[in-house]
Amino acid sequence: MNKASQDRDKRLPLQQVSRVIRARQAADKTQTDTVITEEAVALVYNGISHAVMMTTPQDLEDFALGFSLSEGIIGQAADLLDCEIYHRENGIEVCLTISSRFFTRLKQQRRTLAGTSGCGLCGVESLTQAFKQPAALVKTPLVDFLSVEKAVAGFNSEQLLNQQSGGVHGAAFYHNNGELALLREDVGRHNALDKLIGALAQTDLLPGQGFVLASSRASYEMVYKTITCGINHLVTFSAPTSKAIELARAGNLNLIGFARQGRQVVYHSAVS
Repeated sequence: MNKASQDRDKRLPLQQVSRVIRARQAADKTQTDTVITEEAVALVYNGISHAVMMTTPQDLEDFALGFSLSEGIIGQAADLLDCEIYHRENGIEVCLTISSRFFTRLKQQRRTLAGTSGCGLCGVESLTQAFKQPAALVKTPLVDFLSVEKAVAGFNSEQLLNQQSGGVHGAAFYHNNGELALLREDVGRHNALDKLIGALAQTDLLPGQGFVLASSRASYEMVYKTITCGINHLVTFSAPTSKAIELARAGNLNLIGFARQGRQVVYHSAVS
């Protein structure tokens, strides 16, 4: 196991479920099974609840920081002054302290997210709020095909939660040579990316000197978060959406979908 795996919380959020029936054509068999834990997690800024997400309760400090950065609530990791986690009867509260300047701006946004995992636009008040335009990235040449292929080859073996329970998304940051730097997992693809962004912000790694590989499709929100946090490449195992491609082009993001051994589909290359 490499260092990227060793720095993970060893208390994996898994639960045993008794008496599941594994149906087969020949005969059914009753066994126990392992499933991923899912909890309601409230992000509370300076005492005011801003967002409630259905999340895997692991790496929550990374999630809170990454969400704060990717949603533009704060500008850098140092702007998050404090983070406390409280387990309540109905879920988890992550209580964040930010400066009065950022908190005033947050209140002015009047945006409350109250949705299921992977819901990036729930709670916006109008269509004009739905599609935001982040500052464009500096154009960067497309990452090497073989580096992406190397990352794809090792990705599944690094997803510890998914190996044991299935149905868990992963988002990983790789060096440009295809070596793994960080990986985070969650039931929601946006949550996994936010966790990765938060973890990345606490290292000396430069977002522009690597690429993200995600187990999901590339949605508009996934592309938006990647551009906002200064990462030049988003690679996904599935397809992008039309809005994701439009935003990638406008934001100079290198976007690759359907990443497989021997196959990649480039939907946008910032440098032709």
